[in-house]
Amino acid sequence: MKTERPISDWLPITKKELEQRDWSELDVILISGDAYVDHPAFGTAVIGRIFEDMGLRVAIVAQPNWKDDLRDFKKFGKPRLFFGVTSGCMDTMVNHYTASRRRRSTDAYTPGGQAGFRPDYAAVKYTEILKSIYPDVPVLIGGIEASLRRVTHYDYWEDKLWPNILTKSGADMLIYGMGEMPLRELVRLLEKGVPFNSVKTLPQSAVLHPRDEKLPKNKEWEDLELSSHEKCLRDKTAFAANFKHIEQESNKVHARRLIQGVGDHNLIINPPYPPMTEDQIDTSFDLPYTRLPHPKYNKRGSIPAYEMIRFSINMHRGCFGGCSFCTISAHQGKFVASRSEESILKEVEVVTEMPDFKGYISDLGGPSANMYRMKGKIQSICDKCVAPSCIHPVICSNLDTSHKPLTQIYKKVDANPKVKKAFVGSGIRYDLLVDSYNKNNDGSLEEYMDQLVSKHVCGRLKVAPEHTSDATLRIMRKPSFKHFHEFKKNYERLNKKHGLNQPLIPYFISSHPGSTEEEMANLAAETKEMGFRLEQVQDFTPTPMTVATIIYYTGLHPYTLRPVYTAKSPKQKKNQHLFFFWYKRDNYRQIRDKLTGMGREDLVEKLLSDKKKHQKQTIIKAKAKSNSKKKSRRL
Repeated sequence: MKTERPISDWLPITKKELEQRDWSELDVILISGDAYVDHPAFGTAVIGRIFEDMGLRVAIVAQPNWKDDLRDFKKFGKPRLFFGVTSGCMDTMVNHYTASRRRRSTDAYTPGGQAGFRPDYAAVKYTEILKSIYPDVPVLIGGIEASLRRVTHYDYWEDKLWPNILTKSGADMLIYGMGEMPLRELVRLLEKGVPFNSVKTLPQSAVLHPRDEKLPKNKEWEDLELSSHEKCLRDKTAFAANFKHIEQESNKVHARRLIQGVGDHNLIINPPYPPMTEDQIDTSFDLPYTRLPHPKYNKRGSIPAYEMIRFSINMHRGCFGGCSFCTISAHQGKFVASRSEESILKEVEVVTEMPDFKGYISDLGGPSANMYRMKGKIQSICDKCVAPSCIHPVICSNLDTSHKPLTQIYKKVDANPKVKKAFVGSGIRYDLLVDSYNKNNDGSLEEYMDQLVSKHVCGRLKVAPEHTSDATLRIMRKPSFKHFHEFKKNYERLNKKHGLNQPLIPYFISSHPGSTEEEMANLAAETKEMGFRLEQVQDFTPTPMTVATIIYYTGLHPYTLRPVYTAKSPKQKKNQHLFFFWYKRDNYRQIRDKLTGMGREDLVEKLLSDKKKHQKQTIIKAKAKSNSKKKSRRL
């Protein structure tokens, strides 16, 4: 997309742009696996703008070529302070491969959606290259891939345990989670003259420290020693038990420092910063982003991930759902940090002035759309909490779940004369919107639902019950499916009230730990009875730092250390996925045979009765056609 804006509005990504600024030296060079999009939804842009805000000279090397003479890594020379490395907005391997480990043919973070512009395990590869060229320059890694691989973890694509990514890559420091606060403090320390290799007690960072040396001191922190990487390799139970501590400490207000032995070093993971205040998160979102891809990409085609969010607004960070298969809380934390109304409405105004804006905001949301401004009523209770979820197995009585602030934001955005419609494209937590699960009594649930259904659904509403089996849902940390029935009833009632026909689209996962073939058959039968013909289905993909991934690898639940069944082989996974598509004629015989083998003839009738009727009608039509031909010949 062409633009009239001067090139100096973007952070520089070419030598020519440095020359135009008369920069002979850079303070920080950022290496990214994504194309450079100057938008607050893209981490490299956020970090680059923060450094710029602190007065640093920063440039970006986006999607460098790692196969040639490595000129992309050399074009800016040495930075004064450090290199910052990220794989991008996604874990490289999730970006590159499907759940069945098939290579994807596209990359949503590359112009034209082209694949092949980043290596597998990009953070590791980029760091190895930088260390080979500039061995004396510190390398700092961050982003979701580094963040979720900060400790011994299971890698699904190699099917083995890997050590922390610092050991794997040779990087000097890792910043985990959302990096604004630790990076600002790191720069302050370095500018004071503190050597990079002396920064060992920075909150929300991880470093390697020689085992034969005393641990760096911080009087305010307690230490928790995890089972070593070597023990985890020998003992799956030790690996599983580690995860309970890792997850709990990641989501505590006052966390302990984690120590894990690996080879000749101790991995030190310092406690995280507290959740960002309103002023702090506003500062991050209010930086002078162009909200556009760098003009260098104009002739290469649009960037799919950008096209999805170009007219969207992110209103908060963090998610207190704690779903067993999700990495959001591991990266952003469970405590929600919300932006001010002023900051949000200011961004809405900026969006309305963007090129090609047609009056439609694609999303007013966040990690979970309807958690804006939700937090503990009494902070001292939250300060002592170790629960990974605030809404499972029940909604915490200390959690303020009022939807009034969110409804108010929707109405104020609607009042902007330049906005025709503002949709909610992020996933909503339907369990927060039913009285049977959320005992909120301030009237805000009905008000929010009415506002959502009448003005903010883009054709159809997508929600994620994930399964119908209570046993599997407990492992997922999701509510009983009976609450989805209530939500569906309320949703349809409000659609009828407003004369709308907006389908409800449920998302489900197959092969999740705990799920059996019989449970998948029950899921198919129950959703069919509800009128759904499922299309939005997903096979479980183990990703680092989730409860479900620990179960997948070890066969044990990390909180109980009890065995949990998991479909692992391609055949087992295929068998579970099959039941989603009961309506496809090719699956009829296989589904019937499986259900008969389970002794579930009742499900044969529920799932396939329409098929039998269809087959009978087909036979009748065929006979009628045959008789017609015979009659024609006789005439």
